[in-house]
Amino acid sequence: MGTTVPKQFLLLKGKPVLMNTIERFNSAKAFDLIIVVLPKNEIQQWEKLIAEHTFIVPHKIVAGGNSRSESVKNGLKEIREIEGHIAIHDGVRPLVSTNLIKRCMQELKDHTNVIPAVPVVDTIRKFENGSSEVVDRNLLRAIQTPQCFHLDLLNSAYEGENNESTDDATVFERAGNTIHLVEGEKSNIKITVAADLIIAEALMDAEIA
Repeated sequence: MGTTVPKQFLLLKGKPVLMNTIERFNSAKAFDLIIVVLPKNEIQQWEKLIAEHTFIVPHKIVAGGNSRSESVKNGLKEIREIEGHIAIHDGVRPLVSTNLIKRCMQELKDHTNVIPAVPVVDTIRKFENGSSEVVDRNLLRAIQTPQCFHLDLLNSAYEGENNESTDDATVFERAGNTIHLVEGEKSNIKITVAADLIIAEALMDAEIA
């Protein structure tokens, strides 16, 4: 993004992106504990930001690992309960609505997992060996977070996980589980490039997110 500041610490409406995200989950009132997993070398910076912004939402800070999977495992180790429900979310998706959070968690009553997804609107081509072919976008979905699971089943899935994955649904599926998709939200964007911050602020100003 052209900056040395980690994406989750960039300012959105006057406060770090991650604080906006945590506030959404706190407002959902669906969790007994919020765990924030950060690279070990960013924890001190986060604690400084907490003090600067007088951020009082309770949460537990955990050092991540060398990969995404290791970081999730480190977070799971901090949960004392054996059973229950869990939501895993990208810290750089600050516009997730409390409605989506609640809806995903409520659907865990009937499913072992709940994964939000949105239709792909762009034309997609598969590129391989110097040539490409169009892919039917009606068969595709863009996966979002929060990804919600039965805690015991997710723990079991990660116990046998040695490969790096881009999301938890993939780990859960590799363990033999069927993935249950639900409708996500177009406004639930991931802050990846500088333009995303501008879009996020516009959505917040318009009260769309």
